[in-house]
Amino acid sequence: MGRDLSALFDPKSVAVVGASDDPAKYGHAVAAQALRAPDRRPVHLVNRRGGTVLGRTTTPSLAAIGEPVDLVVISVPGPGFEAAVDDALACGARALVGITAGFAETGPLGLARQEAIAARVRAAGAVLVGPNCLGIADNTTELYLASDRFAPGGIALLSQSGNLALELQLRCAPHGLGFSRFVSLGNQADVTLVDLVEDAARHDDTRAIAVYAEDFGDGRAFAEAAASAGKPVVLLTAGRGTASARSARSHTGALTTSADVVAAACRDAGVHLVATPHEMTVVLAALHAGRRATGRRTAVCTDGGGHGAIAADAVEAAGLDVQELGGDAQEQLSRLLWEQSAVGNPVDLAGMGEQNPHSYGDTVTALLGMDEVDSVLLTGYFGGYSAATGGLGGPAADSGTTGGGSALAAGELETAHQMAGQATSAAKPLVVQSMFPDAPSCRTLVEAGIPVFASTEDAARALAAMTVPEAVGPPGVRLLPPAAPPVVEVGYHGVRGLLSAAGVAFPEAREITDEAQLLAAADAFPGPYVLKALHLLHKSDAGGVALGLPDRPSLVTAYREMHARLGAGSYSVEAMADTTDGVELIVGVNHDPRFGPVAMVGLGGVLTEALHDVAFALAPVPAERAAQLLAGLRTAALLKGVRGRPAVDIAAAAAAVERITTFAAAHPEITEIEVNPLLVRPDGAIALDARALLA
Repeated sequence: MGRDLSALFDPKSVAVVGASDDPAKYGHAVAAQALRAPDRRPVHLVNRRGGTVLGRTTTPSLAAIGEPVDLVVISVPGPGFEAAVDDALACGARALVGITAGFAETGPLGLARQEAIAARVRAAGAVLVGPNCLGIADNTTELYLASDRFAPGGIALLSQSGNLALELQLRCAPHGLGFSRFVSLGNQADVTLVDLVEDAARHDDTRAIAVYAEDFGDGRAFAEAAASAGKPVVLLTAGRGTASARSARSHTGALTTSADVVAAACRDAGVHLVATPHEMTVVLAALHAGRRATGRRTAVCTDGGGHGAIAADAVEAAGLDVQELGGDAQEQLSRLLWEQSAVGNPVDLAGMGEQNPHSYGDTVTALLGMDEVDSVLLTGYFGGYSAATGGLGGPAADSGTTGGGSALAAGELETAHQMAGQATSAAKPLVVQSMFPDAPSCRTLVEAGIPVFASTEDAARALAAMTVPEAVGPPGVRLLPPAAPPVVEVGYHGVRGLLSAAGVAFPEAREITDEAQLLAAADAFPGPYVLKALHLLHKSDAGGVALGLPDRPSLVTAYREMHARLGAGSYSVEAMADTTDGVELIVGVNHDPRFGPVAMVGLGGVLTEALHDVAFALAPVPAERAAQLLAGLRTAALLKGVRGRPAVDIAAAAAAVERITTFAAAHPEITEIEVNPLLVRPDGAIALDARALLA
């Protein structure tokens, strides 16, 4: 069930320690907000000098209140924070909000202070938000303990940035969006992002969860909480484009960036990942509508060919389809529209809206009712007629046809109500892009929960957010397997042996250190042979691999030449796999400090880093999910067979991915492991090389 945060969001009483009459101090802003609902619960203002604050008599200490206090906000100078925490716990506080800064963000000494405070809070059975936070607010319980007001609504906003939270509020307002609660995460010394996501998921008045986070703490736990929330989670984060500071010694490590890890976690957990506050607002507005498209088939409706063409491009760029409508659908539309209208998709009214504004609503209603349409985008001039009569600058305002303009505006408002009613009752999403998003007819749509945007790309992004993704195997984040006994040696043949025991197929091989052992290995299995110099970082690059050696003499010759050049301590003699009609893949797992094991699959071989055709997922990866990742590669056509080549055994490749990633997930002491290449042929998959690195 998660932690009990009831005292944090619906306390019986509140005290603000550090309340001040000085507008420059945070204790002033929090006290002023707390007093907005004095009748909901007792609010006590504490100032060590006593006197009055905001016209209210203060007490010099929490003890002087004379009764227990459920929630205490602490906004005092750093040296006095620990004493304030102890006083709060002594007076029975079950929840604390630490505004004071100067802890983990300052370095090791500050972190030690913070950890000691958090331990005392937990030992007392209380919870702490912060320190170094900007407060909390809950509109559903009239709890206002942040410096700013948040319009009421259905979004729980969990943010590590106060200014970004304020920007989101400003951006959300035109879309009719508001907030159920706001929490400034601060240093997450006790109450974490995961705790807050889990609590917001249980909160009846929260419909969506918006997160801005730079520090996930336990990133995998965040993904698991988001996956099981049962509500949309939208994430904005920073620093995703920077590669890990840890030196990567494998292809997997070199190709895995923070951006890949976060994107993989979000995709597996069903989290909507966004790049800017603007995009977050677009996605939240789309999700607020509550309707979801079960397919990607989008119909574009416009009253101008240019807007229709641009919108169709934007919709396809967002990953949706703008397919030509079938004959029956086109015939139905032709009966509604006039002769010059285009009915293929985009559907272009071709000026009919100017003669009959109801044609917008009639067309949208018809499109929403078609089995071959999953969602509708209305784009262009709609809103212009009511904008003119509403004084918003529509062109008809200067046309000299006031009477005609009024009639068009009235008709447009009527059809806006028609579309609102139809879209509200329909299961399919309708999104509108308008040149006049603030027009009365557009506001009518917004009030009915239909997203309206000024830009075409925003409308397309909104539709993408409202489209249920295709199934990719078992939903959610797969649980980590129990930890296996730690591996202490990860030499080449040791790794082969471990993966072989996990069910991954390899060619026969022997490790040798001299020519006598080389000859014995050649007698153990027939050629052709492969000779590899071991303990080299990238054997192929160093000239440490000889392929297709047909017999014993050629094997001996290759060994003598390679040993004279490289002087390696040991070598591997292996049976040469049949590469006919095969495709080389790479499968790797990199242990991320926040999200745990992250798998990478893609086109392998010596060109792995040059081609960079790879996909990521949290490990372990089920075979169904692995097959979907392989199908999403840019070079996926190679797996299906091209230019007369047969298709390879994708099921065998996916099964190998599951075995490799499950093994890696059970061994957290292995920071990187990869099989490259994994040769996939029409008759199966076999690993040709493997390496691993211990922490």
